[in-house]
Amino acid sequence: MDHNKKIIFSGVQPSGSLTIGNYLGALKNFGKLQADYNCYYCVVDMHTLTVRQNPEILKERSYQVLALYLACGLDPEKNVLFIQSHVPCHAELSWILGCYTYMGELQRMTQFKDKSARHADNINAGLFTYPVLMAADILLYKTDMVPIGVDQKQHLELARNIAERFNNIYGDTFVIPEPYIPKQSAKIMSLQEPDKKMSKSDTNVNNFVLILDSQDVILKKFKKAVTDSGCEIVYDEINKPGISNLINIYASVKDISREDVVKEFEGSRYGDFKVAVGTAVAEALAPIQSKYNDFIADKAYLDSLLKRNAEIAGENARKTLKEVYEKVGFIVF
Repeated sequence: MDHNKKIIFSGVQPSGSLTIGNYLGALKNFGKLQADYNCYYCVVDMHTLTVRQNPEILKERSYQVLALYLACGLDPEKNVLFIQSHVPCHAELSWILGCYTYMGELQRMTQFKDKSARHADNINAGLFTYPVLMAADILLYKTDMVPIGVDQKQHLELARNIAERFNNIYGDTFVIPEPYIPKQSAKIMSLQEPDKKMSKSDTNVNNFVLILDSQDVILKKFKKAVTDSGCEIVYDEINKPGISNLINIYASVKDISREDVVKEFEGSRYGDFKVAVGTAVAEALAPIQSKYNDFIADKAYLDSLLKRNAEIAGENARKTLKEVYEKVGFIVF
């Protein structure tokens, strides 16, 4: 790694098949960062356990996320692509940081409230404390910047608070991470409920489009997408959330501005616009799906990559953990 470059860390949960929201909001942008930053991209499998998982499906989905990282253009020679549970330092640092995190901070976490409502029969301690593990993920690698959506600022702010608190007690130890929010980043919303973020855990399959959906499925989902009253294709999140979401998706796929989208489809009917958006998405995903199929079929290659990168990530993580252990007074050999 080039020590003159800043460090970026990001993680994706293998808790479900990834959507175009994950692609347009994260994976598509990751490839643009690898030339200018030292990047750690993690499959955060430990985070998934706050909700009950089928072990075999979890394993396969972890491979899928890695294969999608590669298919979306992440060069394994320029990025550290690894699985969270392969580096025990994540869990070890999480315990230390948990002792410097206040209950009130965790109680204010919006996602804890949301997930508790959705999984009322399994409100476990991990669900409450997983933002501390997320902070450990970030701080372990002396991360300078974290690519996040505008809705993820709360978790990064907690990581910053924990780092600052620790540094104030023991001296400079952690880098205080900053958010990296791409200028063109847009929150991708549900196709049927455009007031909600698109989610891979949604129970209605027509609410999301998966990266691995076939062209026919993609077009069917977009044809069913909710639009708004009137007939004009204009960007207005308040009065036209459905059309505005479709504009965001098309603009993100085509790498153009919302204004350009509105101009391109001036006078078009909603039905024609929905087909155009679906077609653009399908065309953008086709080469990714082809590369993904090649990678996922070669588990031996994926395993070799994971083993090598676990060693790289582990070596750097252990340096930070050793420093933390020494600061708090543990005997370190």
